[in-house]
Amino acid sequence: MLRRKILTVAGLLAASAMLAGCGSGGFNGFYGTNLPGGADVGDNPYHVKINFADVLDLVPQAGVKVNDVPVGRVQSVQLAPDGWTAEVDVVVNGDVRLPANAFARLRQSSLLGEKFVELGDPLVGKPQGKLADNAEIPLDRTNRSAEVEEVFGALALVLNGGGLSQAQVITKELNNVLSGNEQQIRSLLTNVSTLTSELDSHKTEIVRALDNVNKLSATLAAQKDQIGAALDTLAPGIKILADQRSQLTSMLQAMDKLSATSIDVINRSRDDLLTDLKNLAPAVQKLAEAGDDLPQSFGLLLSYPFPDNVVEDIKGDYLNVFVDIDLNLGDLIKNLPPALIGLFPFPGVGSSNEKNLPLTELPLPSLKLPQLPKADRTTPNTGTPALPGLGGLLPGGRK
Repeated sequence: MLRRKILTVAGLLAASAMLAGCGSGGFNGFYGTNLPGGADVGDNPYHVKINFADVLDLVPQAGVKVNDVPVGRVQSVQLAPDGWTAEVDVVVNGDVRLPANAFARLRQSSLLGEKFVELGDPLVGKPQGKLADNAEIPLDRTNRSAEVEEVFGALALVLNGGGLSQAQVITKELNNVLSGNEQQIRSLLTNVSTLTSELDSHKTEIVRALDNVNKLSATLAAQKDQIGAALDTLAPGIKILADQRSQLTSMLQAMDKLSATSIDVINRSRDDLLTDLKNLAPAVQKLAEAGDDLPQSFGLLLSYPFPDNVVEDIKGDYLNVFVDIDLNLGDLIKNLPPALIGLFPFPGVGSSNEKNLPLTELPLPSLKLPQLPKADRTTPNTGTPALPGLGGLLPGGRK
């Protein structure tokens, strides 16, 4: 009898403790109690904070899984500082390695089962780094599965006035459209198939073009200030062009008339132009044959009668060179005018050399110069004595 009373008192105390727990914050006290059969987090677990837009009915002590293997548990679920999202603190076994850009998803163990948090590799991109202690997974890397209630609600929306009743009308109208146009529709489908095949065969080029467009967009975004300044500067110029539109139009019309006149002139003078070009061809050909001789002759023209490489040897009023002159007297005399050849009565020159002897075998004659009138020994207006000979034609130097 005493034992029954003791058990009754113990039960009342336990019930009182449960009611006290409910009054001071609900069942939070039970949420902090480790449940049997949960995941083993080991001796060195690490904590991760996950941000969810909606946690549904996720509660503390819920499971944390990787590839459907329990690796941790949910420690707390609370409202984020922004007042719109939820923060879920989980603890994960220290031996579980996850990438730093891991993805978190809220899933359900069965159709009516409990909620749990699933961690895994990112959905977009490659895994990078390692998920460290006290890391945070933001909203853009979290998601949740659809609820059974949401699926049934969407199905009810489709069944109750969601367009299902019009399926017969839609099918009838499609039959009306397709009837009699089978050949055209078959051709359309064939062309669509060909188009998709071509696009698939050029997917590498398409991807490369999209990447280049992306790079161009990035470059334009980096230079948006310069582009904005250019556009702002371009506006006054466009206004000036708009104000001078009539003048530009008149100029273009005048250029059109000029082009018509030029074409008429060219057509009329075509034959003469072709003739001039043909006559010019020999001169151009000779210039081409001259080659390097023409520019070399221009170099000599500037320093005539000495080439430019001799100018360095000129020291003052004399030229420090040795010159060997080989003169053929016969050729020199033959190049003289006929009136002067008679002054040199060589037997071998002219018609008198009947034997056509070489010039070296001809006897040297005496040179006969014409008698020049005697002149004054002094040059006019200077009083300078003139050189003797040649009648004073060449004045001499001053004494």
